[in-house]
Amino acid sequence: MAMKGCLSALVLWLLLLTVQVSLGDDELKLINGTGPCSGRVEIKHEDQWGTVCDGDWNREDAEVVCKQVGCGSAVQALSRAPFGEGSGPTWLYRVECRGNETALWNCPHTGWDGFTCPHYFDVGVICSGFSGLHLSGGDTACSGHLKIKQEETWTTVCYSYIDFNAASVICSELRCGQAVDVLRGAHFRGTHELIWQEKFHCVGNETHLAHCPRTLQHSKVCSHDAYVLCSGYGGYRLSNGSSTCSGRVELLHGGSWGTLCDYLWNFPAANDLCQHLDCGVALSIPDGQSYGRGNGSFWNGTFSCKKNGSYSRDCSVSILDQNECPAGNVARVMCSGCPGGRLVNGTACSGRVEIRHGDTWGRLCRSHWNLQAANVLCYQLNCGYAKSIQTGDSFVDGNEPVWRDAFHCEGTESCLWDCAQVTLGNPTCSAKEVATVVCSGLAESLRLSDGQSRCDGRVEISLDGTWGRVLDDDWNIKDAHVVCRQLQCGIAKRAYYLPRSERGIGPVGLRSVQCDGNETQLVLCKTSHSQALSAGIAEDVGVICSESRQIRLVNGTKRCAGRVELYHDGIWGTVCDDNWDLSDANVICRQLGCGYAIKALGSAHYGKGSGQIWLDDVNCTGSESNIWQCPSRAWGHHNCQHKEDAGVLCSEFLALRLVNGNGCAGRLEVFYNGTWGSICSNRMSQLTAVTVCKHLNCGDVGEIERDFKYGRGSGPTWLDHIECTEQHSSLWQCQSDPWNPQSCDNRAEETHISCIGRKGTMTPATFTECPNSTSCSDKEKLRVVGGEDACSGRVEIWHQGSWGTICDDSWDVADANVVCRQLGCGSAVSALSEAAFGEGTGPIWLEKVHCKGTELSLWDCPSKPLLGKNCDHKEDAAVDCSGVTETTAASTRAASPRRSVTNNTRASAPVILCIILGALLCLVLAILAGQIQRARAQHRGVRSYDSFNEVVYEEIDYKLLKEQQGMSGLSGMCVLFSSRETN
Repeated sequence: MAMKGCLSALVLWLLLLTVQVSLGDDELKLINGTGPCSGRVEIKHEDQWGTVCDGDWNREDAEVVCKQVGCGSAVQALSRAPFGEGSGPTWLYRVECRGNETALWNCPHTGWDGFTCPHYFDVGVICSGFSGLHLSGGDTACSGHLKIKQEETWTTVCYSYIDFNAASVICSELRCGQAVDVLRGAHFRGTHELIWQEKFHCVGNETHLAHCPRTLQHSKVCSHDAYVLCSGYGGYRLSNGSSTCSGRVELLHGGSWGTLCDYLWNFPAANDLCQHLDCGVALSIPDGQSYGRGNGSFWNGTFSCKKNGSYSRDCSVSILDQNECPAGNVARVMCSGCPGGRLVNGTACSGRVEIRHGDTWGRLCRSHWNLQAANVLCYQLNCGYAKSIQTGDSFVDGNEPVWRDAFHCEGTESCLWDCAQVTLGNPTCSAKEVATVVCSGLAESLRLSDGQSRCDGRVEISLDGTWGRVLDDDWNIKDAHVVCRQLQCGIAKRAYYLPRSERGIGPVGLRSVQCDGNETQLVLCKTSHSQALSAGIAEDVGVICSESRQIRLVNGTKRCAGRVELYHDGIWGTVCDDNWDLSDANVICRQLGCGYAIKALGSAHYGKGSGQIWLDDVNCTGSESNIWQCPSRAWGHHNCQHKEDAGVLCSEFLALRLVNGNGCAGRLEVFYNGTWGSICSNRMSQLTAVTVCKHLNCGDVGEIERDFKYGRGSGPTWLDHIECTEQHSSLWQCQSDPWNPQSCDNRAEETHISCIGRKGTMTPATFTECPNSTSCSDKEKLRVVGGEDACSGRVEIWHQGSWGTICDDSWDVADANVVCRQLGCGSAVSALSEAAFGEGTGPIWLEKVHCKGTELSLWDCPSKPLLGKNCDHKEDAAVDCSGVTETTAASTRAASPRRSVTNNTRASAPVILCIILGALLCLVLAILAGQIQRARAQHRGVRSYDSFNEVVYEEIDYKLLKEQQGMSGLSGMCVLFSSRETN
């Protein structure tokens, strides 16, 4: 009986609870929008309406809202009260929807009313209002009466509700080509049909009808429905190629894909199609049976694009029939695959330089343009190399925007977007000061591939629009002279055969070249074409020309600081620091487009190089255009070692950090012109904060803090009005005002940012396995291997049950300092790369480690797990540390003594004994002092530390420790600690 009574009570309680829930159901609505499917998101909870705060508000969250209110899919997720500020409680904050939830409150969130959020952070959405559209009742799939699906019902659209611009968007969205006309449909007589209630106001360039502005129509009168007529085809694609930018040309017509059979198909048409498909330019028209036959359907027609100046618009095709395709008429193309760059107002290979941001083309500033970047663009456009960028006022007419982007190319990149890109802080440019270039053109169908510059590498030639290899069994300096002359690369320094591992693949262009040495083009020499002889008998050939000299900075965290290295005669080498000064460094910085020199550094400040030392006793005046114009010893003549390698720090060296926080939260500072300074927050969006977090490898979620909890800055305020877009992965690519040390009106404008979810950073919890036991310290999970002792060598870390290495990408002295300190080996003498202590084995656990140098452990530094094949063991990172700073390390390293902080001699046994006894005495005194201090603190009501170790780790000033000359390790620590305790 008792059991039955309990069950009855439980059922009654559940019933009452159900009634209570049903009475208090939560509701959701959109208000203040332009129609029923846009507005501020409001939730009714506990019988009170409130809002949603915009922390991390994104498209997935908006998608749930739109579905919940029956408004189709999300068009935009908006923050910062776009539909006005609400009132009442902020019910939800930091909603994290996947997009498939049935209600917004079913998504993970921080709890109801769990965060007080100002109403100027209220979120809004714009929904499509419908989930589909189609054309029905027409002659083809690309014509007919317009129907829009609202919830689960198809509605009729009135003729007066759309215009030609809207029809253009509809045809594009349905992949039916261009709009031909909008016609009055049948007289509307259906009394039971639902009518779409909104009028569309499209510009015509929207990608979806849902993106067009709309106004609610209250009138129920509809005399005729809308009949849309499109051009009849749905678009183009390249099929069966190695990428989306190569293959057999296919056309969508009447809802069916078929191969394009075009008897007029030629290189200009192929080039137009590549540009239309956002695939760069045409490289070749493959013949034969390349890319297969498809499904057997063919559309016989002639492809053409209407020309408007240098622009290709309205690429269409005149459909003839659907018959078999005669041999040789199937349209095929291989495109470059590098979109976003073009030359206008000139020829196909000369003109004004334009690049695309989003859907907008704009010009580049002349002051931000150089010959290396021009060479890359010419190569990208299949136009040879850059002959000149000094074209005066030619090609400059036009009214497109002028972008501030500066591309810093080495010259070997295949596309401008592979180059380092810096926009941040660049000055504005007038409409007449724009970048131009004259490329050598398609006639100069010769190139050198896979080298260090455009003037060295494997020889390739283009015949009939297809790039092919040059093979020879008697390649000599005379042949190489012709190649260098044709490419305007000076004279030949070397003619060589490529090793088997570096040989090319693909078609052969020329064989058995025999030049006299004075020919102007390689094809004028005696040659054999590949079609006449079988490939594989001779070897790929290469050339190094005199103009192949290159310069780079190595081992700095960014491109404008590092060890100076020169490429000469096919070998990279360093510069000796004898007489190295600011005049020499100035030439380097200017040559690299890095401004002027802040510091000329010697003694291998950025680590020791390897191999050749090319220059010594460099003595520039500072006015030279490149370093090899400066007086010096002859190339390769020196009396130096790599411990004397020279380095530079240039004014345009950029670095970013968050200070006074935890590395991924703090006041935002940028290093420019040799000084750290703040960044102003005016007009800064949350998207910019996200870009900062991604840039610092601190995750992909960030917020701008408004409470200024990370303190005031004291240096310059370098930048203001930073505007980033979703395409920017680095802060350097974002637009901003020019550099100005007084950008902020006051310190209240400084930017404070918190990043959430430190993706890509290592934490001690990540490394839970130990090499020798079930639990181990951070120090035990780190070691150096291959050096003379335990304080120099290849850096290895223990992870997932095995030792592995670190890739040397971005590896610098700051990273090495953390490793050395963590190992108890003092500070870093140098950060070494390229497997300086031999190649490791096993996994490469990390790349792009970005320590500030102050971290106590390598696990505290931002880094990136090595997920792909970006590195191999020839790039293993290494360190050389100054020496021991902990006496506890003395016994473990007795077999391999190491120089101490004060000298490089082995400590004698009596000295070691004295140090140990002194340390023990200091330890006793320190503990006694700590007890006295705790007693005082308890008496004052102030929190005291619980352990001696915690005081040490929180209070030790490592810089001061280093200055304790005559003391090593714990002795110096003890004296420092004791002095602080007694004070």
